Amino acid sequence: MPDLVTTFAALGDPTRFAIVERLMTDGAQSAGDLQDVSDISAPAISRHLKVLREAGLITQTVDKQRRIYAVAPDQMRTIGDWMLRHQDFWNASLDRLAAALQED
Repeated sequence: MPDLVTTFAALGDPTRFAIVERLMTDGAQSAGDLQDVSDISAPAISRHLKVLREAGLITQTVDKQRRIYAVAPDQMRTIGDWMLRHQDFWNASLDRLAAALQED
């Protein structure tokens, strides 16, 4: 399983983030179906898909001549688990911010 630094680096690109969002919302799709997530060429989409696969965020299956991409649930769960472990930190930080804003 890829480490979270690689995972978050892959998601840091707007096109890759949009691809993952689309796959989470609409389910598995071919590379051709994902062309409209950004105004870039087919080879560029393929390169983004490769980065996402290598980061463990998506999977690829072959259906005759098409490559079908889907979100990798285990990696999404890993991200969710990481966020939950840090939830107390963020809640406390936001509480301190709210208190500071009320003092003004």
